[in-house]
Amino acid sequence: MQRVRFLSHQAPVHKLGDSQMTLSPKFRLAATKSSLLDPLLELNLSLKGEPLIPGLPDDVALQCLLRLPVNDHSVFRLVCKRWYSLFGSKGQFFTRRKELGFHDPWLFVFAFHKCTGKIEWKVLDLTQFSWHTIPAMPCKDKVSPQGFGCVSISHEGVLFVCGGEVSDVDCPLNLVLKYEVQTNRWTVMKKMSTARSFFASGVIDGMIYVAGGNSSDLFELNSAEVLDPNKGMWRHVANMGTNMASYDTAVLNGKLLVTEGWFWPFYVVPRGQVYDPITDHWENMAIGLREGWTGSSVVIWGHLFVVSEHERTKLKVYDMETDSWDAVDGPPLPEQICKPFCVNSWDGMICVVGQNLHIAVGYIIRMFPRGTSERKYSFSVQWKVVEAPDTLSNLIPSQAQVLFA
Repeated sequence: MQRVRFLSHQAPVHKLGDSQMTLSPKFRLAATKSSLLDPLLELNLSLKGEPLIPGLPDDVALQCLLRLPVNDHSVFRLVCKRWYSLFGSKGQFFTRRKELGFHDPWLFVFAFHKCTGKIEWKVLDLTQFSWHTIPAMPCKDKVSPQGFGCVSISHEGVLFVCGGEVSDVDCPLNLVLKYEVQTNRWTVMKKMSTARSFFASGVIDGMIYVAGGNSSDLFELNSAEVLDPNKGMWRHVANMGTNMASYDTAVLNGKLLVTEGWFWPFYVVPRGQVYDPITDHWENMAIGLREGWTGSSVVIWGHLFVVSEHERTKLKVYDMETDSWDAVDGPPLPEQICKPFCVNSWDGMICVVGQNLHIAVGYIIRMFPRGTSERKYSFSVQWKVVEAPDTLSNLIPSQAQVLFA
């Protein structure tokens, strides 16, 4: 196991962008733009022969500059007017990166202060391993840290936060917020048809599905609906086979898997449902799948992995053919990662965020079948610990999403 230490004086938390967002009581967003961000000015500076980097063609220089770490942008923008134009707006910076096909991973962690309950988003640059902040979510009510549904369209750099509940009154919300990396801003979207908390959520073919959860009268729901992000409209889909709140959710082979989950002690056999958007139909989850789903899940290479909260916090993988679970070779989750934790993944790696926002990055190794009698892959994992700076020592993670920008 590798271990990486980032001390607080070496890795301060930076703002991902100096947001110019202002909020009225109705959540209207207003932004002012500097004249230095005018594309015509950028073109004029280029035509006047002011290169981005002397001695390099602009296209080559741009490829270099777009790789510079975000936390140093405030210094880079002082070099010249053209650098100010590029680094003066995080929106323009990430837009240019997208145009040129850059896809670096960023881990967005929805966390809350263990004493005050104050919620905030912290962002880890998974390339530079530096922490950043983004603007606060525009919530009218004081909300609870738990109960939200968070999903993302990773390669679009877009994050959605749905539902949740008002603090101290157990009142679910139908709130829907969208955050875009390119603009570093939140947008209030059309509300869900039903207010819900502690519900299932997932993205299938660019569509956002929500199902079940707790209702305003504290009863569990069986309703489900889907959002088309391009149209901004919600519509109902088939109801679940049972009323249930969600412990964990995954999207596997184009289907939404919803588990009620194990709770210690194991008094009740967990329930699980599977939704197929092609047929608009729910069915009961396979017995082995739901009974072995004892932790937080990610899908890597079309396989469902679970970081178990019980079996020495080991990683395991589901075998669909036998409806059983196999242990993943390698050590258990490092002891520095304390519950409660949340997980996400990208490109064959799994991120587990624990208390104080310490993170274990698990590198999944897939072994191909060696003989004709072996039909399935085997997997192993190696962990590297990324310790957060002391400034994040009182934060508890609630959700985590990986976005590319």
